[in-house]
Amino acid sequence: MTIRLRLTLWYSALLAMTLLIFGFAIYIFVNYNTYGQMKDQLKGEADSYNVFVRETESNELNLLIAPSQGRFYERSFYLQIVRYKEGIINASKELLSTGIKYPIPDVKDNVQAGFIKANIKVNDANVTFLIYQRPIYSESKEPDLVGLIQVGAIVTSEESYLKALRTILFTASFIAVLIAFTTGLLLARQVLRPIERVIKSTEKIQNGSDLSVRIPMDGPYDEVGRLVYNLNVMLARLETAYNELDESYKAQRRFVSDASHELRTPLTTIRGNIELLQRMWEKTKDPDAFDGIVLALDNQRFGLTVEAMQDIAAESRRMSTLVNDLLALARADAGYEMEKTVVSMQPLVEEVARRAQLLPRTAEWRVGDLSPLSGIEVRGNQDYLQQLLFIFIENAFKYTVEGHIELSVRSKDNQVGITVSDTGMGMDPEEVPHIFDRFYRVDESRGKTVGTGLGLSIAKWIIDEHRGSIEVLTRTGEGSEFTIWLPVVFSETADSSIIEGTDRTLG
Repeated sequence: MTIRLRLTLWYSALLAMTLLIFGFAIYIFVNYNTYGQMKDQLKGEADSYNVFVRETESNELNLLIAPSQGRFYERSFYLQIVRYKEGIINASKELLSTGIKYPIPDVKDNVQAGFIKANIKVNDANVTFLIYQRPIYSESKEPDLVGLIQVGAIVTSEESYLKALRTILFTASFIAVLIAFTTGLLLARQVLRPIERVIKSTEKIQNGSDLSVRIPMDGPYDEVGRLVYNLNVMLARLETAYNELDESYKAQRRFVSDASHELRTPLTTIRGNIELLQRMWEKTKDPDAFDGIVLALDNQRFGLTVEAMQDIAAESRRMSTLVNDLLALARADAGYEMEKTVVSMQPLVEEVARRAQLLPRTAEWRVGDLSPLSGIEVRGNQDYLQQLLFIFIENAFKYTVEGHIELSVRSKDNQVGITVSDTGMGMDPEEVPHIFDRFYRVDESRGKTVGTGLGLSIAKWIIDEHRGSIEVLTRTGEGSEFTIWLPVVFSETADSSIIEGTDRTLG
């Protein structure tokens, strides 16, 4: 429910309650003025009759009525005197001539002095009487109700007047509330129109990427005007902060990219020199290898030196790999777009399979039938596609101590799938959504393998750039299967996604 409708409903409900109270007060006031004087006159007329109850010798009660002094009234009153044993014993001649009889309450009822209204049919017309009745009791030790004095007046016109007043008050209140509701709805719409402009402007800013958009400020500097002004000030500060933050991010990305690029050259030089020294030290095992130069190095010292150089070479290779990985991720963060061409998949995968068998491993390397790739082409970058496959193959070698690793291919729905499966340690299904996060390692707490945790992040970026997807099937202790799906050149591409699966036994 909108604020405009809530305000209108509250306003209309308050107005309806006010009109109800006001109309009820008016009706009570008019009713009192209409019947107040008449009731006093009716009561006075009934009290003006002196009624005596006397016990006769035959133990019967007789009513002796002494009429009051005559009074002048603007309205005619009609008297009816009732004795319960005998019925009506006296009545005004108008009542007797028309046959009108006031209703008589049962003697068993607890009859009290007071007013009643009665609708009596006279000549096929309903006539309304306002009647004051006064009970008459015996003068014995235990008074009994023996009769009634009833004085009434015709109030048909008053009742019609009050009924019309009720109808007028109800109709007028209903029309007033309806008009107020409609008018209030229009006024609320007019009043809240600036807020609607604020909402539309903020939605436009939210859906777009231009923070320089401002909310138009029309009208006086009231509450809404102050709100618009404060929102524009806040947007200006957000724009400034966003621009500063964006420049900071750009500077950081440039730094990582430049640092990675600059570090590659000295690391390559260090690796070259270390490998050269290592080859030279290998020759020093035979002192005769140098013409006349005797090197006084014992075997133990020589062994420690060689091991140290091997460690240096390994660390430099690791640092070089890390720098290359950081460079690739920096390019990804900076929005680097690969240069893509049409790549034939069969030669590429065969070359990767041939080179993979030369990598260090302890498990068996198997290559499935690659003939389904014949004639299959994708649009991509050949170097990055090779790097993508090597990432999954090296991971399989790393996490498979015994068993085998297999490279296979398949196709589905205008997509080619390259599968790398192993019989290694596998993963917990809950870890699958995190394996593509940077620096995340499944076996970090176990410390069984070495690595930086960046390989799969780079692989995910390469897959995204090629509009592909990755399907992961794994189970702890049974191995893992990674299937890379790439669209062929004649298919429509879609955004990458990760499809997880754990209901398949790998082996």
